[in-house]
Amino acid sequence: MTEHNWQKSSYSETASSCVYLAATPTGGILLRESDEPDTVLRTSRHRLGMLIRAVRDRHQPTTG
Repeated sequence: MTEHNWQKSSYSETASSCVYLAATPTGGILLRESDEPDTVLRTSRHRLGMLIRAVRDRHQPTTG
């Protein structure tokens, strides 16, 4: 089994609810959550970027 260099998201504040990301040798992205470390999601950089942009856009403060 390949060992990955997991990095904790900077948005994970508490130790009990952390999101970790790791890059694969082929350029993919792996995600896991600290409560379920054996459950790993695989995605591409492009799709992860789309998800992050969608979340950011949804949480932008509205003016007026």
